[in-house]
Amino acid sequence: MVREKEMIKLAEAPPGRELRILDIQGGEVVRRRLFALGFHKGDLIEVNSKGIFRGPLLIKNLTSDTSVALGRGVAGKIMVDLFSDGQ
Repeated sequence: MVREKEMIKLAEAPPGRELRILDIQGGEVVRRRLFALGFHKGDLIEVNSKGIFRGPLLIKNLTSDTSVALGRGVAGKIMVDLFSDGQ
């Protein structure tokens, strides 16, 4: 059975769900910064927590086992695949 990808912004993703990075939008500076932090297309990540009042998100990269805090502006440029509960 083939499922369609549900692509959303990382800033909108619910905490505790496994996500796959599909695309990084934005300019070269944003792409380089995220690459330096260890975020690449195809990596599995998870939102550990969201700051209150639109604060930063704590993101765990499950592929490289690292955690990073990202501002919502940068997190809004990362497009992820939201896996369904059954997958």
